[in-house]
Amino acid sequence: MTESEFTGEEAVPTATLPLDAWHRDKGGRMVEFAGYWMPIQYEGIMAEHLWVRENAGLFDVSHMGQLALSGEGVAEALEALVPGDISALKPGRMRYSLLLADDGGILDDLMITNEGDQLGIVVNGAVKWEDIGHLRESLPDDINLNHNEDYGLLALQGPKAVDALARLVPEAAGLVFMQAARASWNGHAIGLSRSGYTGEDGFEISLPNEALVAFADALCAMEEVKPIGLGARDSLRLEAGLPLYGHDLNEDIDPVEGDLAFAISKRRREDHGFPGAARILGHLEDGPPRKRVGLLVDGKLPVREGAKLFDGDEEIGVVTSGGFAPSVGAPIAMGYVPRDHAVPGTAIAAEVRGKRVHCTVAAMPFVPHRYVRKQGG
Repeated sequence: MTESEFTGEEAVPTATLPLDAWHRDKGGRMVEFAGYWMPIQYEGIMAEHLWVRENAGLFDVSHMGQLALSGEGVAEALEALVPGDISALKPGRMRYSLLLADDGGILDDLMITNEGDQLGIVVNGAVKWEDIGHLRESLPDDINLNHNEDYGLLALQGPKAVDALARLVPEAAGLVFMQAARASWNGHAIGLSRSGYTGEDGFEISLPNEALVAFADALCAMEEVKPIGLGARDSLRLEAGLPLYGHDLNEDIDPVEGDLAFAISKRRREDHGFPGAARILGHLEDGPPRKRVGLLVDGKLPVREGAKLFDGDEEIGVVTSGGFAPSVGAPIAMGYVPRDHAVPGTAIAAEVRGKRVHCTVAAMPFVPHRYVRKQGG
């Protein structure tokens, strides 16, 4: 008997992305992720990872939620739910922020863009429906929320991404990190941002579902561009020290514990006007009880999510992400440890298959970020 039969609930079928057939035609090995069939790899995770570090890789991230908020006082209304200074966000600029529960726990991490006439928000695919419900329930009635399901989202990442994308959309070359613009391609309205989640320079491109295949084909016809799967996306973001919601972040973790204090803007620290402010500001002042850290792993045995962390015989924490890092040439991980164990250089151990594997707390990122913050930079 299946779980759905046992509970009497109807099983929810795995959804397909607009580019599903395209991925399969390209040899993508499809797996279930965030409720969708998505490509985990094409020619191999290691090769795809290294390709992105040296060239340009095309990722399909259309499972993520693309939302738009509009209405009088929309920035101030959103500030009641996140710790960022949204009112000060200039048109064409983006900000990483966090959707917070009443106690300061993280409901999701998200990107917010001032698009001039509205705020664009990209949320994680695995929790987008929960996010939409929370926003609708929490925002004033006169704030409009639109979930744009007619547009897909592609990410072109790597040092050669700007040259490739600018051949199709010249406006791309004029953007810098965390800057966005509207443009067009073959008569289609598209949105561009110089952003991504690999630590590399790159772009995210929002465009109508009916244009996705032609646009992806046009990019992959270029010698520096290849399609890249979820496996390499995960190893790239891990090397970049970037947390994945549902693994490294969740409702039990606040921004300071998650090593995301930078997302709490100075003005918001002073106005205390965000959920869980007392807890979060207390952790900023006194230090959090635990903290997300990077871990360098001795030897070749990967330390995966869920592995327990020890100081001697005392269990002190848990690994939340881990695996082999192709650019580092060794296993790495992220996890949570008590504040007094969070200093880089601290020696701890992870338990893998009943054995203790030596680890060292390390500063993140493991591989330097290569964002273009100004022209020529």
